[in-house]
Amino acid sequence: MTAEAAAVRLKTEEDEPGWEVDPDDDWGVAVIATVGRQLRLRREAVGMSAAEFGRAVGYGEDMVYKIESGKRIPRPEYLDKADEVLRAGGLIAAMKEDVAKVRYPKKVRDLAQMEARAVELQLYDPLNIHGLLQTPEYARALFMMRRPAFSMDDIERGVAARAARKAVFERESAPELSFVQEEWVLRRPLGGREIHRQQLVYLLELGQLRNVEIQVMPLHREEHAGTEGGIEVLKFEDGSAVGRSPGVANGRPVSEPRQLRILELRYGIIRAQALPPREALAFIEQLLGET
Repeated sequence: MTAEAAAVRLKTEEDEPGWEVDPDDDWGVAVIATVGRQLRLRREAVGMSAAEFGRAVGYGEDMVYKIESGKRIPRPEYLDKADEVLRAGGLIAAMKEDVAKVRYPKKVRDLAQMEARAVELQLYDPLNIHGLLQTPEYARALFMMRRPAFSMDDIERGVAARAARKAVFERESAPELSFVQEEWVLRRPLGGREIHRQQLVYLLELGQLRNVEIQVMPLHREEHAGTEGGIEVLKFEDGSAVGRSPGVANGRPVSEPRQLRILELRYGIIRAQALPPREALAFIEQLLGET
């Protein structure tokens, strides 16, 4: 291939794997179909063929048709370039926010929506630093370690989805957040020394927030109420709640009072067995000094 040919090579599906629409995601399908329809109508309104438009934005004609028919999720750069080429005055570029949400797995969006409604969150993760507490670098390191290996596109998609959930810390009426982390998890330098240090610093910063309590379960505890796995309990303003744990209902979300009572009992004992927040932050600060 000559340098001139390479310079005008248009992108195809092989260049952007992982941007297909999940057919089981009804909301995502509807959003991408609407965006695609708007793109097609605007392209036709200015009298451009799909091939002409594709050359203008750097994509092959087949990709243009697939995006316009709602079969492919357009990348942010595609929407920015389309806005410029079609002289949409920012209206196409403004679609990026909803399109970005479609890129997140449906279960992550559903979880983020519940977290956005919650007034109290009780969270225990025995294996990793909880997703809401992770830096982007730490989250990326975890995704890089998954086997079978994720594609780089899927890794960045996961990191972005995890980062989007952090909006829970920025809400005007922020919920009460309680976390319990295992000492051995905090000591393990996943991603390397620098990423580990940044993560510990971030935990110390979050631990200063008035609505956030971070506790640490010491390694030397001889009793532990969390041996059946992680626990998540989200409570809502109307008095309802939803919880999840591998040790209850095979990990399915539960809202029945009897099952929620089991989760809250276990979480309460875990908190009692863990270092209280002030001592936990002192421990993290000490660990940072040793790292």
